[in-house]
Formats: sequence, C-alpha cells, structure tokens
Amino acid sequence: MVPLVLDGDAVRAAVGPRAAVEAITEALRSGLDPATDLPRHAVPVRAGHLLLMPSERSERHVGIKVATVAPDNPAHDRPRVQASYLLFDAETLSLVAVLDGTALTTLRTPAVSVAAVRPHLLARSGPVRLAVFGAGPQAHGHVATLAAALGPDRPLSTVTHLLRAVRPVPGADVVAADSPQAADVLRAADVVVCATTARTPLFDGNLVRETSVVIAVGSHEPDAREVPGVLCAAATVVVEDVATALREAGDVRLAIQDRMLRAADLVPMREIVTGRVRPPHDRPLLFKSVGMSWQDLVTAEAILTAITDRRTNGQVSTS
Repeated sequence: MVPLVLDGDAVRAAVGPRAAVEAITEALRSGLDPATDLPRHAVPVRAGHLLLMPSERSERHVGIKVATVAPDNPAHDRPRVQASYLLFDAETLSLVAVLDGTALTTLRTPAVSVAAVRPHLLARSGPVRLAVFGAGPQAHGHVATLAAALGPDRPLSTVTHLLRAVRPVPGADVVAADSPQAADVLRAADVVVCATTARTPLFDGNLVRETSVVIAVGSHEPDAREVPGVLCAAATVVVEDVATALREAGDVRLAIQDRMLRAADLVPMREIVTGRVRPPHDRPLLFKSVGMSWQDLVTAEAILTAITDRRTNGQVSTS
C-alpha cells in the first residue's frame, strides 16, 4: 500500500481546532493514560537538537515524530522548530502516512491546552478576555483553538498580544510586555497564554487574578520557565503527566526547587478532562504543557480518519 503524504495544507484541511480538541478529549475519556506513553529523546547536534517522539498508545497505529529545534533559525527568517511525522500500522509496522509534523504540532499543542482547561472555563459564563505572550504559530493557534472550542458559550471579547518587540498583529491589540499597560491587561485577563522561547518568568505572578486560567507551552526544558513560582504557589497546577513534568517542565521543577510548589500537588490533565477532579474557582488554574508523543498520535489518527472518510465519500484528494 502506498502511504499517504500529507503536507501542511492537507493536515489543516482535514481536522480543525475544535475537532482536534475533541480527539484529545475523547482519547483521555476512553482510558488513555499519558503516564504509559513512550519517553521522547533529545539528541544534540551542531545546530541545535533532534527530538524523537515515539508512541504506541493505539491498537491501530504506532508513530514517531522527528522534530528539529534550531535556536538560531529565527534570526535567518527560518522556523525554529520543524518536524515530520511517520504513522505505521500497529500490526505490520508498514508505513501508512507521512504528515507535515510542524502543522501537526501547531494543531495538537493548543488542542491539548484547551482540552485541559475547557471544563473549567465552561463552568463559568460570559465573554473571555485573552492575553497572549508571543505572536508565533503557537500563540495564534491557541487563540484560534480557544475561540473554536469555547464557541458562543464563552466568546473571546478581547485578544491582546504582549510582545517584547512590539509589531502589528492582525485582529488583535498589541502592547509592550514590560509596559504599565501590560500589567493592566494581565489584571483584567480571564485567560493568559504563554507561548514564547523565554527562559525566565514573563510577568509578575501577583498580577494574575484568582479566577484566571494560565496556559504555559513555550518551554520543555528543566531549567527554563515562563511563569513565576509565586503563581505556581497560588494556582491549581495541571500537567499532562506528573512524571514527565517533574523531568522536563522547568516551570514546575524550579517552583518545587524554590519551595513554592510540591510534586504531590500536581494534577494530571486526564483527571480534569474526565471530571474526576474539579479545580476550585477561587484560585488560578495553571496548565503547564511540555508536549508528549501520545498527543501527536491521537491527532494524526484523527487526521487519517477524517481524510479516509472524505475520500470514501469523494470529498477530498491528497498529494
């Protein structure tokens, strides 16, 4: 069988943000345990490092994402992170599909974030004021996914990007991240998204309201963090998997090191998604993500299913 080859446009056309959130949600509700996922491996190379992310959580498929992280690329107007995803039949290990891994990552990362916080947000009412640190693909992906997944129940009323180097962002307000206006934006925000390459905290944690939700996705290194320890001390801290967070999430590790957080206080996201844990609404909710291999496989399978269904109905062609 000739494998499907799906470029970025095909990935984006197959599954939208809301459908990706539903795929992640359904996988966790159906019993997927992120703690059983295969570990990823970082391999240093001269220009940065390779990330090898295998997963075998499905009975139908196994897969691996090979991602490259080149820190100097943005200075040359090239992507910092690039990736390809290989999807194999679980029984024969025959190659089924090759997906644009960069588009896959841009789709699944905000889907995971929103799946983790959506039950908490939908328990409230009214429009959402959103503050976003960053203006790259993940920043825009989180805006689009929040808007799609919350829908008319909690529409986005304002979107403000907080940037160190101010530049126009279509459809959003922009303020300097270190300005007095940024502090006002944070005090008013219902949701704060951190999607940057920062290695030290982006803001004063005391500015975050007790009812706010904070999503931090920019770091997956044990010595880098976007959010301060004081926020971790005040918040209910939700992670994809406790052991993974303790190994890779600098936001978590450094807060524990500073005695601002205890490992025993971390809440796995599956507990939130399945409704077994309902965080209190009188303290912030912080979701810290480092990205895990199962998320790519779940999303890749959703893409393959959507394309197969549409091809069967004569609605789509792939290249």
